[in-house]
Amino acid sequence: MRLKLILAYDGRDIEGWQSQAGGNTVQDLVEKALAETAKQPVRLHGSGRTDAGVHALAQVAHFDAPDDLTMNPFNWVPALNTKLPGSIRVMACEEVAADFHARISAVEKTYRYDLSTEPVLSPFRAARAWHLPRQLDPFTLREALGLFEGRHDFEAFGAKRGYETEETSYVRNVTRVDLEEIEFGWRLRYSGEGFLYKMVRLLTGAAVQAAQGRLRIDQLLAYLDQPTGLPQGKSPFCAPADGLYLESVRYD
Repeated sequence: MRLKLILAYDGRDIEGWQSQAGGNTVQDLVEKALAETAKQPVRLHGSGRTDAGVHALAQVAHFDAPDDLTMNPFNWVPALNTKLPGSIRVMACEEVAADFHARISAVEKTYRYDLSTEPVLSPFRAARAWHLPRQLDPFTLREALGLFEGRHDFEAFGAKRGYETEETSYVRNVTRVDLEEIEFGWRLRYSGEGFLYKMVRLLTGAAVQAAQGRLRIDQLLAYLDQPTGLPQGKSPFCAPADGLYLESVRYD
């Protein structure tokens, strides 16, 4: 039986999604809970990696339950949650088709980024929003974000993982970028087929620089769709992990 999990987590004290030697990642901690429940190792596959400090409202993962287990999907939720730290919760579990894959089957992901423009950052938003008490121009912010919609070469807005080759594609289709005013500032929301490593943080950092008058719109535009070699260089404005959330993953 292949099971799909919906996971929510507070990334402040977690070293991201991907398994690491230290064991303090979402994948490591959930796999440990799975092994304790199943009495044997169980491999977990996520829809994508989130960095250290990044949060998730609805990360999607899947695993194959051992054949000798007859536990129904509903019972996996409390079984795993009793073994997980309070910062990670399984929100739902359901049986899916044998060919479902949390990463490969995904057709769209949505990330949100929260900006706090309060003079003093509330302690309840510490590490959950980027504190920007300096005034932002929302019109310029909206204009900057609009440049990112559509299919572009985003190489200047992606960090390298170390295994890229000459054939690696940096073209991504960002289907929608929204800007919403919220109680304490602004919420940015990015939807697309997929994103490069740290792409949302780099896009947000550049847009904020423009909205603060530190980067002209034409300079920002020049970072997009560059030829090989990046003659305009890489965008150097990476937003912190604090305000970033994986909000949803969509499947057909």
